[in-house]
Amino acid sequence: MDTSQSIPPLASYDIDHLGIVAGIIDEIGIVEEIDALLGNHKQEVLSSGLSVKAMILNGLGFVSAPLYLFQEFFVGKASELLLGEGIQPEHLNDDKLGKVLDKLYAADLSQVFVRIALKAAHRFGVNRQVVHLDATSFHVHGQYVAPVAGELEAMPSIAITHGYSREQRPDLKQFMVDMISTSDADVPLYVRVADGNEADRAVFATLIAEYQQQRDVETLFVADSALYSAKKSAEELKFEGYEVKDEDLARV
Repeated sequence: MDTSQSIPPLASYDIDHLGIVAGIIDEIGIVEEIDALLGNHKQEVLSSGLSVKAMILNGLGFVSAPLYLFQEFFVGKASELLLGEGIQPEHLNDDKLGKVLDKLYAADLSQVFVRIALKAAHRFGVNRQVVHLDATSFHVHGQYVAPVAGELEAMPSIAITHGYSREQRPDLKQFMVDMISTSDADVPLYVRVADGNEADRAVFATLIAEYQQQRDVETLFVADSALYSAKKSAEELKFEGYEVKDEDLARV
């Protein structure tokens, strides 16, 4: 008896560790959060949230390739299982990803990060009552010429320039990274990239205020002396819904 006509064609695809990563992304609800923030067009095959999910999978796939080769990463992988029914590698082209990256930039990446990080921390029970605020510098090699007048207004960007170097490389230009992380497990809840010559004292109070707008629990901030100076009294460091007292600042 010939049964070859009744057996459907079979195909095998790699999934490796990406199934675990995709499951955690789904459990946190990153796709839904991104879609709610950026919105989607009803004719889009691939939503903004799914595009971000694909970028996370690619970033944790231990590969490094230009953006225009992004879709090649998913060739031979179970893209429908990882991303959704009907999603094929050709949908993950650089035009689509570029548009999503522009949307994320316009939405303020720091605020997007806070929303997702707080959602993940809540989902996995991370204690958020005590957090640490600090900044560090990252040096770069190259000229990094300042943008021409007019370009900065069209697409604001950080200034990669000389500043106080935590890495003991004052000869190189740098950029700054500000971070708020939990005392419990050091989970980052806020990340911001800034100018290379930015002073901690000038921005720490503002960063706390920005984080406070999205926090979901009462929070004690631990920071170094950059948070408090002779020009910033406890009265100046009061934020809506949160009071900074002298005895609190004495702990930092």
